Amino acid sequence: MSTSSDAPAELVHHEVEGPVATITLDSPHNRNALSRQLVTELFERLERAAADDAVRVLRLTSADRVFCSGADLSEATTVGMEEGARRIVELQRLICTLPKPVVVELKGAVRAGGIGIVAAADVAIAAEEATFALTEVKLGLAAAIISLTVHHRMDPRSAALTTLGGEVFSGADAASYGLVTRAVPASDLAAEVDRVCASLATGAPQGLRESKAILNRELVARIDAHGEEMAALSARLFASDEAREAMTAFLSRGK
Repeated sequence: MSTSSDAPAELVHHEVEGPVATITLDSPHNRNALSRQLVTELFERLERAAADDAVRVLRLTSADRVFCSGADLSEATTVGMEEGARRIVELQRLICTLPKPVVVELKGAVRAGGIGIVAAADVAIAAEEATFALTEVKLGLAAAIISLTVHHRMDPRSAALTTLGGEVFSGADAASYGLVTRAVPASDLAAEVDRVCASLATGAPQGLRESKAILNRELVARIDAHGEEMAALSARLFASDEAREAMTAFLSRGK
């Protein structure tokens, strides 16, 4: 007989305080990588908050400093990325089309696919010391599925520099590139996110819903037009010999 102890530990937490639902990524064993379980739970928590009439704003954060390390490379090298790539496209679309604003709080590292979540959010507040990198190019991959949101937010010159270089850049850089709304000292981060969430929560539900739909109309159209193409490209690149060798070497270094 199955017992509750057989169930995997929850990777995404959900709590509501006043008009703000806080959704917390908590998968430290893989630095909040976008595993099948984490993505499934994140979908459920986002949809739950969207359906809660008491909630006006969604706050997306991480339990530890790392926000998200990107795709789960161990899953990608064993089961492939075809389904996973489509789900991450759908996740970005869900965040863009939720009827309530999504505010993302970034304490530390954000890499690769995690940057797509940041770009899909309506407001992103980062610690100045937070770090970002579009590392796909280093592994024989491309920032394909997340280009749908990332290249919509970032100015073209910054997108080219960060996508082709794959180098680490700071929260302050991310703000200057248009990827995040603003960067603040780490000591001020929680208070600034509290302030922004409280401000957004003063909006009327209809006003928030319709304003967000207008703001994201072009972004949603971009996802709908190119999402399937980018998911297919991502799956093909992940399955290539060059990328599989690079990912296997990367995972071996981490052991």
